[in-house]
Amino acid sequence: MPYLSPPTLTRPEQDALLQASSPNPRDHLLFSLALGTGLRLSEITGLNVGDLFTPAGQPRSRMRLRREIAKGGRAGDVFLPDALMPKLVRFWSFKVRSGESLKADAPLFCNQSGARISNRRVQIAFRTWQERAGFDRYYSVHALRHTAVTNVYRASRDLFLAQRFARHASPLTTVIYTNPSDEELFQGIKRMSC
Repeated sequence: MPYLSPPTLTRPEQDALLQASSPNPRDHLLFSLALGTGLRLSEITGLNVGDLFTPAGQPRSRMRLRREIAKGGRAGDVFLPDALMPKLVRFWSFKVRSGESLKADAPLFCNQSGARISNRRVQIAFRTWQERAGFDRYYSVHALRHTAVTNVYRASRDLFLAQRFARHASPLTTVIYTNPSDEELFQGIKRMSC
């Protein structure tokens, strides 16, 4: 039985989502973080300020995913792409202006009341930003993780690198990301001669 490819955002959809959400520092960083690190929704909402920032407010280029928020309790290192650094700096300034706590154990992403944002609130926000970005189909938040892992595999063509990036226990779990996307299938068929 063949593996089905997980739903992933196309490159134009990724760009449109990030462009549409750019006026909102919280949601923009949340989506950028998901696309740049492959973190799961519960891992992102469980992040604390100290996970991504030093006590002086400098963004980290490598973070340790805490056991209590990692799937299966598997703590691990997560590397942050260079493109996230200016977004993290902007987000720190946003937290300062908003009066949100900058203590190491404070929630990174907060709701309007200043409490930790819920998974459901992120799901609702993601749907709203997809509408604003003009998507013609809607994705679950988990599609951001699928997209990140797929992007790493397509850039490297290295299954074990993608496995480590995704923090999968087995490469068999990562194999689904090696299937061609709809766009790759379309481009391959488009060039066929009949």
